[in-house]
Amino acid sequence: MIITAQKPLEEILNSLSPYNSILIAGCDGCTQPPRGLKEANILAQLLGLAGKQRGKSFKFKVITVPKQCDSFLAATSLKPEIEGIDAILSLGCGVGVQTITEVLPDLIVLPAQNALFIGGENREEDVLLERCAACGDCLLEYTGGICPIARCAKHLLNGPCGGSQDGKCEVSPDRPCAWQQIIERLSKMGRLDKLEEIKPPRNWNLNLAQRKSQG
Repeated sequence: MIITAQKPLEEILNSLSPYNSILIAGCDGCTQPPRGLKEANILAQLLGLAGKQRGKSFKFKVITVPKQCDSFLAATSLKPEIEGIDAILSLGCGVGVQTITEVLPDLIVLPAQNALFIGGENREEDVLLERCAACGDCLLEYTGGICPIARCAKHLLNGPCGGSQDGKCEVSPDRPCAWQQIIERLSKMGRLDKLEEIKPPRNWNLNLAQRKSQG
């Protein structure tokens, strides 16, 4: 099961502010509570009203994906819808955001949810991959859709350590350096300025609240 909580509307609006044409993508997969087409349409209405109060007029297209964490389903659902789109706002979990980032590498993908509990699969290798640590405060907007908490061995929030070589983590030569991937992705998208904002230490109280809610 995947449990998410929607980000504050103000935070979502701030992330969308540089863009005009937004594709809001729901997810019909395992996210709880549901984040499908109905929820995507409601969010579009709320963002449209809030945007007008700011003097910003967004153009929204709303769809849903059977499973955002499935690269085949994400690609086949989204690729026909992206013409003229500036950015995608995902109602999926952190794995969904990262999967869309991988199948649509030329588009900006932003999270609308904070993941609280998560997992993901790789069909080609028939394995489960940890792509989201369910930290309760999603940073994927700032890191190009690549999670540094789950994919960096040291869970670094503000750039790479000095141990990586040739794009590989010092922990293992088979493990890509997540921060190398983040920098390359942000550079390709012309968004390296996102790294200028220093992130505070991780708030572990969010994890404590998650464990308490699970009993």
